Amino acid sequence: MGAVLRAAHAVSRLWLVPVALVLWELVARTAELMAFPPPSRIAESMYRMWLTGPAERLWLNDAALTNIPASVGRLLTGWVLAGVVGIVLGVALGRSPVLFRFVDPLIQFARAIPPPMLLAFFMALFGIGPRMQINLIAFGIVWPILINACEGARHVDRQHLDTARVFGLSRGERLFRVILPSAMPKIFAGLRVSLSLALILMVISELAGSTDGIGFQLLDAQRSYDMAGVWGTIVVLGVLGYALNSAFLLAERRVLSWHRSAKQTT
Repeated sequence: MGAVLRAAHAVSRLWLVPVALVLWELVARTAELMAFPPPSRIAESMYRMWLTGPAERLWLNDAALTNIPASVGRLLTGWVLAGVVGIVLGVALGRSPVLFRFVDPLIQFARAIPPPMLLAFFMALFGIGPRMQINLIAFGIVWPILINACEGARHVDRQHLDTARVFGLSRGERLFRVILPSAMPKIFAGLRVSLSLALILMVISELAGSTDGIGFQLLDAQRSYDMAGVWGTIVVLGVLGYALNSAFLLAERRVLSWHRSAKQTT
């Protein structure tokens, strides 16, 4: 019975997708616009670009096994790097009001700079390749993590800290047992926002400074006037973003299960 209810819930949420695809197919075939190919042609292009490999490789061809892991690797490396830097600096600033007052103007200035505008600077600094792409991604997405970690660390319940001092917890123990758990919901909010931004910056960095990756394939399809290939690459990016977000939400639910339980009991 539970499986039937879950299936009915999924159908109620996703019914609009096939309806939209059918309408798109009909309109695209009627209008015959080069820039908006029908979904059937996009599916054929996706099959040709990524799914002509053997069954033992899940039908993924060499292009898919080269470009998709390369892009995902850069994205996750930049995201993890930004996460470490953002959490460490954010918690430090959140627990030091004097340091926060000095550094906050610099943070607000740096986060206001659109990362794509710094692409030429990063290319000059790191050259063309994965180092440039990873550093651009990390710089562009660190700010939501840093700011959320700072806010979470600044607003730790004073009563919790006083209780920890009464029980004789050291500064390190207070950090890992009180401050970080209290700031964790904010930190996860920043990490989720930064994950979406990382996907965008991954594509931008690969459009300008890469010889492989999903963004490079997108650029190659544009240069060849293969609009079905362009749309197919966009679909892959959408699927990748959805998969990353779903995996993150699953991890968040597991890590912050105590937080939801505490909110329900209050």
